[in-house]
Amino acid sequence: MSISENIKTIKSGFLPSFWVANIMELFERIAYYGQTAILSIFLRDHLKFSEIDTGRLASIFNGLIYFLPIFAGALADKFGFKKAFSFAFLVLSIGYFMIGATGMAAFSSLFPRQELFLLLTIILVFTAIGGSFIKPSVLGTVALTSSPQTKSIGYALYYTLVNIGGAVGPFLAFLVRDFVGIQFVYVVSALSCALMLISTIVFYKEPPSAKESNVSLKVVVKNLFLVLKNFRFIVFLLIFSLYWLMYWQIYIIIPFYITDFISKDAPFEIITSVGAWGIIFLQLIVNWLTKRMPPITAIITGFGIAAVCWLIIMLNPSIPVIIAGLIVFSIGEMTQAPRYYEYIADLAPKGQAALFQGYAFLPIAIGWFFGGNIGGWLYKAFAKDTNSPQTIFLVLFGIGVAAAVLMFIYNSVIKSRTKTA
Repeated sequence: MSISENIKTIKSGFLPSFWVANIMELFERIAYYGQTAILSIFLRDHLKFSEIDTGRLASIFNGLIYFLPIFAGALADKFGFKKAFSFAFLVLSIGYFMIGATGMAAFSSLFPRQELFLLLTIILVFTAIGGSFIKPSVLGTVALTSSPQTKSIGYALYYTLVNIGGAVGPFLAFLVRDFVGIQFVYVVSALSCALMLISTIVFYKEPPSAKESNVSLKVVVKNLFLVLKNFRFIVFLLIFSLYWLMYWQIYIIIPFYITDFISKDAPFEIITSVGAWGIIFLQLIVNWLTKRMPPITAIITGFGIAAVCWLIIMLNPSIPVIIAGLIVFSIGEMTQAPRYYEYIADLAPKGQAALFQGYAFLPIAIGWFFGGNIGGWLYKAFAKDTNSPQTIFLVLFGIGVAAAVLMFIYNSVIKSRTKTA
């Protein structure tokens, strides 16, 4: 098929709501990754929380963002994607503004210092509830507005726009922090979501659905316990969570280290986004090089490559080396990420493929729930208390190696049991 035929297929293979939903996802990811890039520094340096409390707050917010879609997806199916998008962007725009307001002098009377942790926790939970509706609504729209011939291209476009948002958001956050103030990054995120609320109301049309979902929240909870009974799947998800525990330290420990040990004026937001840029430019090459690997081999290899990132940084933690290490991490991500969903599809029992894919975000949530707390504790224990920050990178390298080894053992046991059976 020629390039012109490919372009024609793309143009005719999607309904208009496909493009609207994906553009909204782009701006939502710009808002999310922009505030994520500065979250740890905002909480510690601007709001004066300790590293441990910073980790706790980050864990609460980002853990819920990735855990709640299990339930939000059922509600989005039940009430429609347009209502889900509208609710999500309304809550996100209010929530992001309130997070930023906690650091603004004009609103200081509303957020007394002695109650700030509790108030901010409530605001973060509120914001996460809104954010949890985005991914199931976008992915649901992609599924219903793509033709069978363009569905794979549709998911590829979605993944590309997510990474563009992950690259552009931190860059905008750096500009806003540098020229206006770190708390105003949240105002920009709020404005981005408010614009998407207007876009939803004006441009988004509910896609046609072959089946109206009658799945209730009660059924979703029941399905959760159904999945928990599959010991093999749960072990796989728990091991995979170690990868995400490593990943989220890019947004917890790296900003702390850069501002404390290298330069307070360094553009840490841009540095933490180099992985997203790496994926944008290298994904096709890495996919071509690894396409013949079995999914589990690609996953184990990706874990190992990502772990090497921390070893590189530990040897000489300067800005150029940190950038090089994060690019290596992104290569690890590119190696395993596309094969992850393929492996889950193969792992799911007959008739439960959709159910299992619904829990694919659980390792990301688990990684955040524990990663923020562990990252905050590691930084305080080794960077602040003992002034040996390089030990942190050694620990993270060890977590990555443990993830690869455990996944190798897991695969060996599964193979052995399959042969025996």
